[in-house]
Amino acid sequence: MKGALKIELYTDDPDGRFIPGASFTLQVPEASEWHGKTLTVREFRWMNSHPVAFFHGVDDRSAAEGLVRAILWIDQDAAESTPEEDAWYDHQLVGLDVLRDGVSVGRVMRVDHFPAHDLLLVRSGEREVLVPFVKAIVPEVDPVAGHIVVTPPAGLFEELPADANSDADGAGPASDSSA
Repeated sequence: MKGALKIELYTDDPDGRFIPGASFTLQVPEASEWHGKTLTVREFRWMNSHPVAFFHGVDDRSAAEGLVRAILWIDQDAAESTPEEDAWYDHQLVGLDVLRDGVSVGRVMRVDHFPAHDLLLVRSGEREVLVPFVKAIVPEVDPVAGHIVVTPPAGLFEELPADANSDADGAGPASDSSA
């Protein structure tokens, strides 16, 4: 009723990011009355365990409805936080060359986030390979040099040869019943 907006968060510090006076660039369709404008936080609070923000100039329900599904952007302040070791933003990984034994085997196209660990979608020739983003398989990430190093298990980037002990129909090794 008073222009409050429930926020879907993609930050690990919402109380620090949504302080009164913080400004956000809006990503909305060009036809929106909010296109090209910014929003400034008036108040941020938690209501029934949901983050809710009030913004200057958004004083009623009809104004708030114009912002439903809007994306709020803020420039990252490099001086604001110290980088964590072995932590990268998706945009730092996408596009990196993937090296195996010093040879390029593909390029990172996307990062998928799952509860156990993230997966890197790597375009390798005509194939897409999902590489578990864990230290054992991706021991080195160097965004400055433009590459990551992988030590994948056999079969992740190439077809494995057929097992020599299996027979032609793939049923497995022949058994000797004369024993």
